[in-house]
Amino acid sequence: MERAAKKEAVEQLNEVFKTTSVAIVAQYSGLTVAQMQKLRMQMKQAGASVKVSKNRLAKIALEGTDVVAIGPMLKGPTVIATSNDPVAAPKVAIEFAKANEKFVIVGGSMGKTVLNVDGVKALASLPSLDELRGKIVGLIVAPATKLAQLANAPAGKLARVIQAHASKGEAA
Repeated sequence: MERAAKKEAVEQLNEVFKTTSVAIVAQYSGLTVAQMQKLRMQMKQAGASVKVSKNRLAKIALEGTDVVAIGPMLKGPTVIATSNDPVAAPKVAIEFAKANEKFVIVGGSMGKTVLNVDGVKALASLPSLDELRGKIVGLIVAPATKLAQLANAPAGKLARVIQAHASKGEAA
């Protein structure tokens, strides 16, 4: 790799690390090309990305970013999964690791917080941002629905009472 290409790779990685909210480090030794493509596809569908880079270049790119804490985890053949949604990359990584025993999660970082394997699993178990938004909307809409039902209930009862008197008068 030429010096200019290395510099460009470091700049691109640095930009990715600056804009990401979570970075997961995993070792991928022994995975086939098809398995790596499947991982990339799953990450892309979840809104995350996967980067494979020389560890030395990645450590240089980490300087000055919030996820600098993952530097010591970069040993051996590693892959770095990043996402802006704090749950997307960990969720896909954990699911992929369950299906592929050669994909081993080393740890990660969420902002300046260092995560071990258990921390990554805990993040993966959280609901995604879209699921949380749906729950919040449901909670906001529920009181309005109940209020509308309560407002309509007295009118409905009054109409039933009048209907009962009217049918009672017809029967007599």
